[in-house]
Amino acid sequence: MRLPPRITSNLMKTAKKIFRIGGLTVLGFYALVAVALVYLRFLPPLTTGVQAQRRVESLLRGEDYEKQYRFIPREDVGANLRRAVVAAEDTRFYEHRGFDWVEVQKARRDAERRGTAPRGASTLTQQLVKNLFFTTHRSYVRKGLEVTITPMAELILGKDRILELYVNVIEWGPGVYGAYAAAEHYYGVAPSDLSRNRAARLAAVIPSPLSRSPQRMNSYAGTIEGRMRQMGW
Repeated sequence: MRLPPRITSNLMKTAKKIFRIGGLTVLGFYALVAVALVYLRFLPPLTTGVQAQRRVESLLRGEDYEKQYRFIPREDVGANLRRAVVAAEDTRFYEHRGFDWVEVQKARRDAERRGTAPRGASTLTQQLVKNLFFTTHRSYVRKGLEVTITPMAELILGKDRILELYVNVIEWGPGVYGAYAAAEHYYGVAPSDLSRNRAARLAAVIPSPLSRSPQRMNSYAGTIEGRMRQMGW
C-alpha cells in the first residue's frame, strides 16, 4: 500500500529532524569530551565516573562512604610505582597510540584456542578513559565510546600526563583512589618512598581492587618485578 504524498513528506521531514538532532547530540558529546580533556591536560579532575559510581552504590545500599583521594604531581608518585603500574597493566604503553594491537591479537588467538570470549586487552589510556568518563559496568555502548575517545586522549594529553592521571584516579580499594591514598592506606608512606616490592604489590591489586590486597599478591608481585627488570627498570 502506497502512502499519500503528504504523509510521505511528513515522515521524511521527521526522519531528517531526528537524524539532525542525533548528529548534533553526538557532536556536542565529543565537543564536551574534548573540552574536558583539555582541562585535564593541565588540572586535576574534581571527580571521575567510577568515583561517582561508588558513591551512588553506597547510597543505594545505605552504607557510609569515605573517600580517600589526593591528587599529586607525577614526580611525587615515584618511579617505582609508575614503572610497576606500566609493567603490570601495559608493557607497550610508550610504544602504541592508545591501542595495543599486539595484545589484542594475542588475546584473540588465546580465546580461539580455549573456545571462550576474548579476554580484555585494554591499554592504560583506555582504562583512564573508562575511569574518567564512564563506570565499571560493561556494555557495548560504553566500549564503543571508549574506543572513539581513546585517540583523543592520546592526542590531547600525551603519555606522561595519561600515566600521571591514571595513577592518581584509579581505584585501589574500597574508597581508596590514587597513588597517594593507596600508599598511605596500605603502607603508611608517601608513594615516592615505596620500595620496588611494595610498588609491585600495589600494581598487582589494580585489576580487582575491591577483592585484592597487596599483602596477598606475593606471586603476581614477583611477576611484575620480573617484567620491570626485563624492561630495564
